Amino acid sequence: MNEPQVEPQGALQGAARAPKSAMPSTSGMATPTASPRVTAGARRAAPVTPRQLVIAKIVVFMASLYPLARLILFGVTGQLGANPIEFITRSTGLWTLVFLCITLAVTPLRRLTGRAELIRLRRMLGLFAFFYALLHFTTYFWLDQWFDLHAIVKDVIKRPFITVGFGAFLLLIPLAATSFQAAVRKLGRRWQTLHRAIYAIAVLAILHFWWMRAGKNDLELPQIYATIVAVLLGFRIVWALLARRKAARAA
Repeated sequence: MNEPQVEPQGALQGAARAPKSAMPSTSGMATPTASPRVTAGARRAAPVTPRQLVIAKIVVFMASLYPLARLILFGVTGQLGANPIEFITRSTGLWTLVFLCITLAVTPLRRLTGRAELIRLRRMLGLFAFFYALLHFTTYFWLDQWFDLHAIVKDVIKRPFITVGFGAFLLLIPLAATSFQAAVRKLGRRWQTLHRAIYAIAVLAILHFWWMRAGKNDLELPQIYATIVAVLLGFRIVWALLARRKAARAA
């Protein structure tokens, strides 16, 4: 899942390429002159070798499996607590939000550090966000509700935090399905429009988490993640405004 390169557009981050008219190519290692949007830091940054990039991807992939490995270990050793289903549901939901934040952070980090090769990690991170969202939804749909569609529909309608969470998950599906290069080529500029939904997904995820914790008057974590998402989206808004001002002056 990818984020369009034209700010403030975005989607679940990825390594897929958009058409040249839409976003810089990521088919190989990014060079200091790969995009006019690359900051001055990028011109000074030493390029990463293909071997280093492969190692980085392996490290990120293995690290991203940690939440799943932790759940499996806890399950095998009986450490899921008195309510294992609730533990799994909340753990997978929280890690979904974590990966959404990490994915959204890639573009700001690229611009601030000049490390254009960070773009090559976005798709993997975005797909892991979807993976944990899928586990989160499956746990609720299967282990919690036992495929009782009537109860699920009633729950979605009755409880706002489930409503927005379900909406966020539905929006994630087309983003995950179109995160690959073939979809980027086929959709063209429509791919960018579709993947801007990542911003709505992040907001819905925060609302889902906030309303769920509000019932227990425990808003410390929701406030932290809401701040993180606000900062990450704020970066994009500022950059978009600066770009428009620069374009207006040039005209």
